[in-house]
Amino acid sequence: MTLQESFHTFRTSENFWISLTRDLVSVLLAVMAFAVISQIVFGMWTPMVAVESGSMEPHMQIGDIIFIKSIDRAQIITNNDTSTEHIKFKMQGDVILYRPHGQEGVTPIIHRAMYYVEEGETMWFNGPVAPHSGYVTKGDNIRTNIYFDQQGQISQYEPIKEEWIIGTAQFRIPYVGYLRLLIS
Repeated sequence: MTLQESFHTFRTSENFWISLTRDLVSVLLAVMAFAVISQIVFGMWTPMVAVESGSMEPHMQIGDIIFIKSIDRAQIITNNDTSTEHIKFKMQGDVILYRPHGQEGVTPIIHRAMYYVEEGETMWFNGPVAPHSGYVTKGDNIRTNIYFDQQGQISQYEPIKEEWIIGTAQFRIPYVGYLRLLIS
């Protein structure tokens, strides 16, 4: 049997095992294509996260899938940067995904970059001095996020270092993340 005949048999066979193998190969190829396209477009192999809390409501809801662009390909524009009309998720400034205190293995936080502080500057009016340079962040939900992350337990008294940032949020797909949340 020639290679061309073998390929034709593989494509058209009704045999259960050949059909199952054909389906598995097509799924594997689709996943590989998605990963390659994601790497090209977003700079990440897995550019999606599911929103797990209501801290970014009304702009991001629990169960939304958020596409993230790698920090290597993004320039963060903060909420207080008045030199531009950079609107993301209906507000001024970028929404960033970061690891609290730079820790691996913990759930990343997705909040808005409010402003940047240098080491030694006060982090907010009458607030403590920043131990290092970084971003002061806050969720968009005005009921649950009255204070900056640095005023609470998320990143207490510590601005977000650039090396802790995974990427910036680009767009969302509503409700699709519920499946991801149910699995974990």
